[in-house]
Amino acid sequence: MDSYWAAVVWSLLPTIVVLGLFAFVLRSIMRMDRSERRAYARVEDEERAKRGLPPRGSDTPAAP
Repeated sequence: MDSYWAAVVWSLLPTIVVLGLFAFVLRSIMRMDRSERRAYARVEDEERAKRGLPPRGSDTPAAP
């Protein structure tokens, strides 16, 4: 019976390792995208301030 469970573990181990690597890579991509968007927003805010424009999001007219 021990060889059965060893075979189960050895057959599932590569799948679990690949899943872990995939989750790590996907998480890294999502965090990188979030921080890149934050950096671009900061640069855009600085450029709008240099030109005397209102901050982002306030250029939509208010509802009557």
